[in-house]
Amino acid sequence: MVSTLKRRAFLQMGAAFMGTAAFCLATGGRAIAQAAKRIRPFLRPPGALPEEEFLQRCIRCARCAQVCPNTAIRLKGFGSGLKHLNTPYLRPRDQACMLCMKCTQVCPTGALRPISVADETVRAEVRMGRAVVDKSMCYSYQKRTCGVCIRACPFPGVAMKTGLYEQPIVTDACVGCGLCERACIHIPQAIRIVPVEA
Repeated sequence: MVSTLKRRAFLQMGAAFMGTAAFCLATGGRAIAQAAKRIRPFLRPPGALPEEEFLQRCIRCARCAQVCPNTAIRLKGFGSGLKHLNTPYLRPRDQACMLCMKCTQVCPTGALRPISVADETVRAEVRMGRAVVDKSMCYSYQKRTCGVCIRACPFPGVAMKTGLYEQPIVTDACVGCGLCERACIHIPQAIRIVPVEA
């Protein structure tokens, strides 16, 4: 009788646990899905519309890549699927965006919104991504002063502030140009740009 009661109590506890876990997964899954909508699969050039609208408007003409003086803009190949084929993206570790805004001026369809080169406008309207620091790898967070990424930032003191030992502190003003990631002397890089929606 006692073992039957113990077994029943055990099964009831297990059922309660499974129900709670299912609830957490369901609600957590929705939160993750909502967050994923705000994250692009690739780092798009400045002025890019939200991803789905961008893909509808982009005609894969490659004008943005051709006009880029830093050859930072590349075109996706077959490996990313037909949906993304020949669409522009950036890989900051190879080459970062100089924020010249030339790509936004030549886009014929508005997939890349025209943006002025003025610093205030760039800071207000460009949101390609955001720099994320891996403190476990960053030399400055290991008390070995570096600061290379801070000096590479086009908006020092605004998009990236300096902490103790020149620790990079990324703010909401980061536009995601990738100059910090490109400059990082750690291999692999201790700072990376995470793509976000405009």
